[in-house]
Formats: sequence, structure tokens, C-alpha cells
Amino acid sequence: MTALEIAVTSVEGALTARSAGATRVELCSALEIGGVTPSQGLVEAVLDEVGGVDADDGWQGVHVLVRPRPGGFGYSVAERQLLEREAEMILDAGADGIVIGALTPHGEPDVELVRALADAAAAYEATVTFHRAIDLCPDPVAAIRALDGVVDRVLTSGGAPAAAAGAATIAEMVAVGAPDVLAGGGVTVDAIGTLAALGVEGVHLSAKRRVVAAGRVALGVADDGGHWVTDPAVVAAAVAALA
Repeated sequence: MTALEIAVTSVEGALTARSAGATRVELCSALEIGGVTPSQGLVEAVLDEVGGVDADDGWQGVHVLVRPRPGGFGYSVAERQLLEREAEMILDAGADGIVIGALTPHGEPDVELVRALADAAAAYEATVTFHRAIDLCPDPVAAIRALDGVVDRVLTSGGAPAAAAGAATIAEMVAVGAPDVLAGGGVTVDAIGTLAALGVEGVHLSAKRRVVAAGRVALGVADDGGHWVTDPAVVAAAVAALA
């Protein structure tokens, strides 16, 4: 059965995703800029509500993004130390998995850093997803080979702006055999069936809609008076597309 992973940014979003039939959630903040590490309070609150794997209903729990800043995936010494510290705090809080990614100056997976983070996750029996940093690699297929034995799965659009456009490359990545491939990036409900047919482990989408409160005044480009929420109807439609 193809997994359905929903990217969420709140307790409400996580509850909506699970109740609508998602397999697991990826928790992050600032999804509109690609996502960064959520606050420790948010991590703990979401884990309190929907954390923990439940084999009876197929629930795979809460997987938390560890990304200290937007804008690229090459990190300084201080940022590498921060990645390790954030991962340790998130794992210690009880996350079921972490979502990580780092690249060398040549645009290849930073296997040394990723392995260090994956080793930390293994001590907590948490799974590891290498995120869409792989889509910035010159050769995503070679990159997934480099991650074999290091991470459990790779989230990818096949190097394209949207997963549907990268389907041919995703199929090549699936053919490598390991790690598992999670198709994500610009995924619409209409594309889910096609992506699932590639043999991916799962499909990832945000299933979000914009909400603007009546009477709110926009404070600028960074705050237009609205926010994103997880739409239960979109999650349910995605579940149906995988049935």
C-alpha cells in the first residue's frame, strides 16, 4: 500500500491529516518558504496528539523536518552543529522520524553529515528521510545510490519543479532499489495515481488551503493577513486516489 505523507505546520493540521486517513505527517514551520525546523513547543504538542506508530491502523507517526534556515543546503560548521543539536532535541522529544538533507559544495549528498544525523536517529529507533535537497543534485539517481544504507527514504520530485514532471527520473530512482522513494513536490490529487504507479513507497503533499480572517490588515509582503491550513477534503481525496 502506497503511503500518504502530509506536510503540516500545526497541531490542528496534524490532527486533520490523521483523522482524514494520512499514513504519517511531516512537521515543519514556514512551509511557504520550503520549511524549516519547527519550535520545540510545536514538536512536543504535535507528538502529544498524534505521535507514536500504530500498526493496527497503519499510522507511522510524526516525522520532523530538521533544517536550520531556508536557502540552500550547504552548511557552515556552526550550522552543522546546530543541525545535530536540533535533531537530538527532536529525537529526545519522541519523534518517530526526522527529515534531513545536506549537500557538499559540488551539489552531492553530504553523506558524512547525513550519516551522523542518521546514526543519532537509529539510537532512538526513528526513521530518516532525505528531503528534496536531492532535487538540486546534478544527478538525482547517482545521489540516491550514495544514500543507500544511510537513510530509509528520499523525498524527491525527480529534479523537476513538480513530481509529475519528474516522473521518468523518479522511476529510475525507484529502480535503484534502496532507499525507498517518496514522491513529492507540487503534487496534486490528479497526479497521485500516476506517481503511485511508479512503485514509490509513498506520496507527499501539503494539502493546504489559504485562510484569511475577516477584518485582518496585511502587514506587508511577509504577512498578507492570511495563513495556510491543512484541508481535510484534500487529504481525503488523496486517500481515495491511493485506494
